[in-house]
Amino acid sequence: MAMTEREASHQHKLAERLKLTLDTDQLTNCMRCGFCQTACPTFNETGLEAASPRGRIALMKAVSDGFMEPDRRFQEQMDLCLGCRACEPACPSDVKYGQLIEQAREAIASEAQHPWHVKAIRTLFMERLFPNHSRMRLLGGMLKLYQRSGLQKLTQKSGIMGLFPEHMRQMEAILPEGSSDGVIRAWEKLGLPAAWEATASGEGRMLVIPPAGGVKRGRVGLFRGCIMDVLFTSTNVNTVRLLREAGFEVVIPTSQTCCGALHAHAGETASARRLARENIDAFRAAGVDYVASNAGGCGASLKEYDHLLAAEESYSTAAGEFARRVKDIAELLVDEGLPLPLKAVQREKPQVVTYQDSCHLRNVMRVQQQPRTLLQSIPGVRLNELQGADRCCGSAGIYNLTQPQMSADVLDHKMEHVDATQAQYIVTANPGCLLQMKWGIVRAGCEDRMKAVHLVDLLAESLDASDAKS
Repeated sequence: MAMTEREASHQHKLAERLKLTLDTDQLTNCMRCGFCQTACPTFNETGLEAASPRGRIALMKAVSDGFMEPDRRFQEQMDLCLGCRACEPACPSDVKYGQLIEQAREAIASEAQHPWHVKAIRTLFMERLFPNHSRMRLLGGMLKLYQRSGLQKLTQKSGIMGLFPEHMRQMEAILPEGSSDGVIRAWEKLGLPAAWEATASGEGRMLVIPPAGGVKRGRVGLFRGCIMDVLFTSTNVNTVRLLREAGFEVVIPTSQTCCGALHAHAGETASARRLARENIDAFRAAGVDYVASNAGGCGASLKEYDHLLAAEESYSTAAGEFARRVKDIAELLVDEGLPLPLKAVQREKPQVVTYQDSCHLRNVMRVQQQPRTLLQSIPGVRLNELQGADRCCGSAGIYNLTQPQMSADVLDHKMEHVDATQAQYIVTANPGCLLQMKWGIVRAGCEDRMKAVHLVDLLAESLDASDAKS
């Protein structure tokens, strides 16, 4: 079918935008060796060259060099990428594929011709909801009311959910309980030591929580996240508990905001930069030695603020300093903290766990061994390694909503390997991965013998056993 004049004009504008946006040095760094292909989930699922990192880079370069137009199929391949970045550790030329795919998506987003209602929804979530902690807590409270009031069960029984695709029905059923508290209110309700202080700038406040034993290993700023703080509030609280036991003073600046990962992945780079500047200011004013993340996706985004703000003279140096301070909770506990007083949890049979790597934690933050070290340190726990633990589970932010079929295909193959471990617990270190693995358990029909849990919560359970015995 011949293109309309409007479509041709759109493709031409997009091609010009891509030429300006794509990093030509990174495009030419790719040697086309193909080492990235075996690491790529979408290539493994489809067998298509265009669905591999090498293939997508070739498409980008062809557009950049003027040999092809960025048609619908080009855009579909950019969207099909999970953004897991497993190709980067496999690349002998150190091609920054993650930067290239985000640049391509930024160009596509800037020239996108979305209907008005799609634009309104994107603005609602990206600009009005995720960056606003008060609104996120309100959303968490509404979700909690929906779940506890019986409305959720009524909705499920009434057949209303039948109006939605199957994957959305299953995801709705496995959502954790929402919270209107957030980590700060939840911690204050516990009545444990904490004090409010003004930040160095005098323009914000932070909750300061002292180390448990009086020995201070450093001052850690907790990055609480947006979705993390209303869907996984208890995990954030447990993160604080673990850091205290490891000898850290924990501070939680109230002026911090969303990390910007979803914005960057969606091509909303200007918004991602704005959020990055706000977070840098918040934690710099808090005077922290480290910024702790318990979400692989958020941590990777924070870790790359130096790249995101490299062109901004007023922030490039501060962004580099901030990025160097960002650590995953597992890094801090293993590499910097005091040994945790963990005890075995009384169970009828030995506890077998397996670990699914968060892609961004492994491939961007390069944290692989520390979570395993922590699991192996828990008395009464046996770690059975998962074949393909380094392969994406198919979550990838909101990929399981935008590309449900590919996400499900990747997940189903993952669950075949999970089943072979005979584990009772699938442990991961990222909220998106955790929800995806819960979905995988439902899809595999393993709800009666297997659970998915965040690493922090499993450690906290063992810490509770220690408190009970002391």
